Amino acid sequence: MSKTILKGGKVVDANASREADVLIMDGIISEVDNNLYVGDDVEVVNVAGLTVMPSFADLHVHLRDPGFLHKETLETGIRAAVNGGYTHIVAMANTKPIADNTEVIADVLARAQRLSLAEVYQAAAVSIGEKGEKAVDFRTLRSLTKFFSDDGKNVDSEEIFAEALRASKELDFLIMDHSEPETEMVLRNIELLEKNGGNLHFCHISKADSMMAIMNAKDKGLRVTVEVTPHHLLGYDNDYRVNPPLATKADVDFLIRAIKDGYVDCISTDHAPHTAEDKAAGAPGISGIEVAFPIINTVFSENGIKPEGLSRLMSKNPMIMMGVNSGLLQVGYEANLVIVDENADVVVDASKFVSMGKNTPFNGTKLKGKVIHTIKKGEFLK
Repeated sequence: MSKTILKGGKVVDANASREADVLIMDGIISEVDNNLYVGDDVEVVNVAGLTVMPSFADLHVHLRDPGFLHKETLETGIRAAVNGGYTHIVAMANTKPIADNTEVIADVLARAQRLSLAEVYQAAAVSIGEKGEKAVDFRTLRSLTKFFSDDGKNVDSEEIFAEALRASKELDFLIMDHSEPETEMVLRNIELLEKNGGNLHFCHISKADSMMAIMNAKDKGLRVTVEVTPHHLLGYDNDYRVNPPLATKADVDFLIRAIKDGYVDCISTDHAPHTAEDKAAGAPGISGIEVAFPIINTVFSENGIKPEGLSRLMSKNPMIMMGVNSGLLQVGYEANLVIVDENADVVVDASKFVSMGKNTPFNGTKLKGKVIHTIKKGEFLK
């Protein structure tokens, strides 16, 4: 039996912040308490001055594999996630070939499992080929995934989107919606949700009007969730190309208010690596998973949002949406943890990214917060 004590640190999750030690036994959190006894058979890791949190989970990552290995590979993308403190990620379906069939999805899942790093959930497309002309076989694909998205494209057909919503209700899966133009499509899809039922998740919301519509839908009791990204909270009034575009300071302020009021469900990175050549040619996207924690830690601290709030949006809620027994520092939960220095001064240096994608508008930006270690089921991955 393996035993490890994380000794002398601060423990933070969505519920509380306190000084405590953490005992991990065979990959499970066994005790969380002050001054835990250290026996001869226990490995002690000194985390004095550091913070122990549940590891991060990301519902929205582009791993580019298969098909775009010049941008990212499965291994580099997963290692980038681990470097950023993530142990669970959902890969989007806009690969080549599109992940609209069991063969592609099963292949990604098998290769990810062999790497023995972060857990990867491969999303399936909503429409075959992401062409918006015919829905995928939801029932067959549901055996391999609970996430469906044509991310990168709208589902323009109201009939297909309605079919997907009805299937999501029947088969218990999540439709992850890419809305473009954002507010117009958010309003349309909320209306379709009201008519058809289902489980609808809005990706990378950036505008106040869009968030207000989602807040109203939540107040009506509709089954809708929403994510915001680190780059849409840190960046504004900037023409760096991402979809949706970086918005205005007023939009960012409204997103922060929505977070404080409890309407935002999770932080997702929309990690979208590109080569320098593709980015120069106008490809939208940002390589962001490795600096998500310092960005959110900085933005939240500047806006009076406690670390517990960060843990709720980056760990607890997305873990629940993934169906993982994790996301809290609680006895009996898997020991999926991240050890961070909340107060470390860092400067974004894209040249040091593990990801093949170095594309970010934040290179050289000063932030606060650093991931020191990433732990999955008791094993130190970083």
